[in-house]
Amino acid sequence: MNLMKISVLRSHEKALLRLLCLALFLCSTSLLQAQIVSNDKFKQEDKFRQLEETLPTPNEFRTASGAPGEKYWQQEVDYEIDVELDDKLQKIVGTEKVTYTNKSPDKLNYLWMQLDTNILSFDSDAHLTDTSSHLGKVGYKTMQQLMAKETFDGRMKVSAVRDEQGDPLPFQIIKTMMRIDLNGSLSSGQSMTFSVDWSYLINDSQSRPARTGYEYFEEDKNFLYEIAHWYPRMAAYTDNTGWQHKQFLGRGEFTLEFGSFLVKITAPADHVVAATGELQNPEKVLTETQQKRLEQAKTAKKPMFIITPEEAKKNEASRSKEKKTWIFMAPFVRDFAFASSRKFIWDAQGHELKGKEKPVMAMSYYPNEGEPLWSRYSTHAIIHTLDVFSKYTFPYPYPVAISVNGPVGGMEYPMICFNGPRPEKDGTYSKRTKYGLISVIIHEVGHNYFPMIVNSDERQWTWMDEGITTFLQFLTEQEWEPDYPSRRGEPRDIVGYMKGDYQVPIMTNSESILQFGNNAYGKPATALNILRETILGRELFDYAFKEYCRRWMFKRPTPADFFRTMEDASGVDLDWFWRGWFYTTDHTDLAVENVRQFLLETGDPYVDKVRRKKERDEEPESLSDIRNKSLPKRTDKFPELKDFYNEYDDLDVTDADRKKFEDQLKELKADEKKLLETQKYFYLIDLKNQGGLVMPVILKLTFDDDSSEMLRIPAEIWRLNNKSVSKLILTEKPLKNLILDPHRETADTQLSNNEFPRTISKSYFQLEKSKKSKNEMQKREEEQKKAAEKDKPKKESEKKE
Repeated sequence: MNLMKISVLRSHEKALLRLLCLALFLCSTSLLQAQIVSNDKFKQEDKFRQLEETLPTPNEFRTASGAPGEKYWQQEVDYEIDVELDDKLQKIVGTEKVTYTNKSPDKLNYLWMQLDTNILSFDSDAHLTDTSSHLGKVGYKTMQQLMAKETFDGRMKVSAVRDEQGDPLPFQIIKTMMRIDLNGSLSSGQSMTFSVDWSYLINDSQSRPARTGYEYFEEDKNFLYEIAHWYPRMAAYTDNTGWQHKQFLGRGEFTLEFGSFLVKITAPADHVVAATGELQNPEKVLTETQQKRLEQAKTAKKPMFIITPEEAKKNEASRSKEKKTWIFMAPFVRDFAFASSRKFIWDAQGHELKGKEKPVMAMSYYPNEGEPLWSRYSTHAIIHTLDVFSKYTFPYPYPVAISVNGPVGGMEYPMICFNGPRPEKDGTYSKRTKYGLISVIIHEVGHNYFPMIVNSDERQWTWMDEGITTFLQFLTEQEWEPDYPSRRGEPRDIVGYMKGDYQVPIMTNSESILQFGNNAYGKPATALNILRETILGRELFDYAFKEYCRRWMFKRPTPADFFRTMEDASGVDLDWFWRGWFYTTDHTDLAVENVRQFLLETGDPYVDKVRRKKERDEEPESLSDIRNKSLPKRTDKFPELKDFYNEYDDLDVTDADRKKFEDQLKELKADEKKLLETQKYFYLIDLKNQGGLVMPVILKLTFDDDSSEMLRIPAEIWRLNNKSVSKLILTEKPLKNLILDPHRETADTQLSNNEFPRTISKSYFQLEKSKKSKNEMQKREEEQKKAAEKDKPKKESEKKE
């Protein structure tokens, strides 16, 4: 081995040694940090510990303030799609041309696409990993769905993937994802175009329910299609996850890229199609009457019919053998969905929105089975949602907003959403159905803002779209009418969930959430409502929230970006709030343990000693003292045993007491003498945190004269001891009682310990007379008697004949 080789070897050894030392240093640093944050003496968790060590490190893409960084980027995807809806086979056949622009700083050797309809195959992970409990009584509908999961194959059949020259590109389907291998690397700033041909069977929403599907109407033999997740969609490639290709299991909906869509939908000629985007060829697919009405609707004061209920009913009977192609264009959206049926009634109204140059066309599509509920409420609910959501976020940027009634209970896509509630067959409806319809439309139309514009990662963080939308839904519902029956948003409505054991933190992956509705919708919505009403106040919250929306409009925020922006724009440290509400399963249970009153002594013996003597003399006698009064006393028998102390009372005022007080007054300054005249009442309030969640202390103080005042103490009162604290307050009048959280602002789970002095809880019970159930013989005799009564008119008729 020559000297040069030895020298090179030693240089490598030195480099390895330096790397080893660096690794040991980083390891020791981590251990040291762990030791620093450990707490073995004062055994309490630090509820106010900053989140910086938990949140991702800020960088040039995402700043510490929560804003997009100077070098923030996101990919761009443009689609040209030709699709045919086969109304005989309930099938989708399509071809698409995709132009993918790599705006990341990375080279890409392959691309990933989502094939979410593959969740409907009988061997999908969603089906194979689905769990069940005990089978007892099973309904026919449930049984039908169980069998369909085993037999229906709704997977997407990809027949070809080709490059721009038409040459095949190799691809690999991995369940609900597809990898396309490129012939070379796609460098930063480059674009490429490729095409995909595919087809699949549409699922029957009755037997195989999903976020897409068809509904079959037995009476008129028609189908209503709500089509989503229907084309191969580019998966997101981001600065914080790389490719987001986590398998679709049903809950983590989707994470997509923005781009433009030109979509041609071929359907039976008598079908009406509603879709994302603006219709490009109305003269080809609409009648002259429909075109004229649509133009009139742009300036209408109320929703007006484009297709009337009578026209829709007539159209149901048609069976055209011809086809029409509807062309829609949608710029800068992240997805595309459509609905198609010959059963559609169609109403619309143009709406002038503050901050927007052109009116938004609010439109609803629904069958006669939705009447009279849908024509009365749907389009109004769309317009109301656009008004309120835009007020708190940004002006709605799209030209249309659509609500469709069909088999999907509630699902959102850019500019279009699917909503399920309908009246009974006789046209009547319950209160629950009415408000259920209004609320689901508000919610699904509201999703245009989150996540369709503020483009969060639903595959990972459900709460960023569902929770935030539910919060704004609550605000929107409250502006619909007085006392609107909102299901989520008020702190009192989440109490049952908060104190339960079967839950996980909000910051849990979509597919691992327990109690999905409460966790992803209710709890974050309630948290934001509390943050707005109780922690920050409306003005400060609204400013910070609007700043978050403005910063991340048409961009992709993470939870850290939301948390940081809300703090950055409000100027308030909220790490304790995010930690407690989003990272733990703690609940609110603050308690008033005790209240102690203190009064300042004047120092004047003629005042203080007289008061103490009076208080002593008014103390209740003990039972022993009362019974001992009649007992003979030795000092009565031998009076010589009495001395000075038998007559001495240490609370009697003496000359020495008087002189001492006068001497003390001479030593005091004028302002010090004034302090002795203080007439305030001093109260020490002992508080306990029994639920673990630190929250502000909100007290209603009621005085002896029945006047009251509110005292609001920030959550930071718990920063040194998060289990128990004592708060000193001064009042001008004596307290009669106090109540903790009188307006139930904090989702406190135990109200019985919120009042001092304690009050007797009141409830009611009912008397019920026991009923003896009938035995099987009695039931059989009753059935036979009813059958005989039913046959009696028939037999009498036969006798007459």
